[in-house]
Amino acid sequence: MSGATGAAPSDNPQDGERGELSIPSRRPRRLRTTPAMRNFTAETDLNPRSFVLPMFVADGIAEPKPISSLPGVVQHTTDSLLRAVEEALAAGVGSIDLFGVPQEQTKDALGSAGIDPHGVLNRALADVRQRFGDDIVLMADTCLDEFTDHGHCGVLGQDRYGNQIVDNDATLTQYADMAVAQARAGAHVVSPSGMMDGQVRVIREALDAAGYADVSIMAYSAKYASAFYGPFREAVGSSLVGDRKTYQQDPRNRRESLLETELDVAEGADFVMVKPAMPYLDVLREVAAASPVPVAAYQVSGEYAMISAAAANGWIDGDAAILESLTSIRRAGADIVLTYWATHAAKLLRQGR
Repeated sequence: MSGATGAAPSDNPQDGERGELSIPSRRPRRLRTTPAMRNFTAETDLNPRSFVLPMFVADGIAEPKPISSLPGVVQHTTDSLLRAVEEALAAGVGSIDLFGVPQEQTKDALGSAGIDPHGVLNRALADVRQRFGDDIVLMADTCLDEFTDHGHCGVLGQDRYGNQIVDNDATLTQYADMAVAQARAGAHVVSPSGMMDGQVRVIREALDAAGYADVSIMAYSAKYASAFYGPFREAVGSSLVGDRKTYQQDPRNRRESLLETELDVAEGADFVMVKPAMPYLDVLREVAAASPVPVAAYQVSGEYAMISAAAANGWIDGDAAILESLTSIRRAGADIVLTYWATHAAKLLRQGR
């Protein structure tokens, strides 16, 4: 207490009615005294070179189309896509990840538009690679869900009881063709996200056979059947009815992620990923501890939407929450972070936030 003299409260109380206090010599607060000291002793740093900006490019639109559940994110035209990539590159962002949004009439049961060299995604890959070359790492989503009329990540079939399923092995053939088409279009990295068993091995063999041994694979090794993907479905115009619980991981499981990661690395994955990020930081920590290759984590659309909504309502400081959320993902062990805030966060960091 300040007492009658009005003296300021002390951090170092001495004698008094309570008797002499024993103050420890170890004072962790010494390393928090100034911004310079906090920066000097920080264990985790954010650097835009480790950010990946997911981007959507759509067929049949004349101008960028806002995505209502992802404020500030749009479906791009070719022109707006190139401008946004240039902005990201100037801000220091290390990579972009392209997702294609085809017109409904081009969707079919096999997701053929995702393999077509003239399809929206492969055209966009070629345009970005031609404009920016090797200045930014160009990643492609290697999955069929945007391109199938049923919205699943693979080819549909039947099990021996006559039930409809996603046919794992039939899907692998499509993935191999899709990865080669993306490499041919200019992708530095293909990123199979469908959680099919054996997808990394089949893609690696196909890329090598086609002369693309230099193209990397980022495997979605621990991808959960999550409720946090909702806004993404709007972003890609998903046709999905039902869910993907038979091939994406059960949120109740942890050890399974380590098995999936081990298998993907053995099959030739150059990077592995945990998705979503923040609801699965425990999984990310364990995968990062076990993985011999770089580990990515995807801050998914639902994570983005929640923080954006809270900030829009004035409930939190949006920019501070963005950087704190990204720091938590890096602190848990991610070498690479996919986030829709990549460019914005890079600019905040340049401003010294």
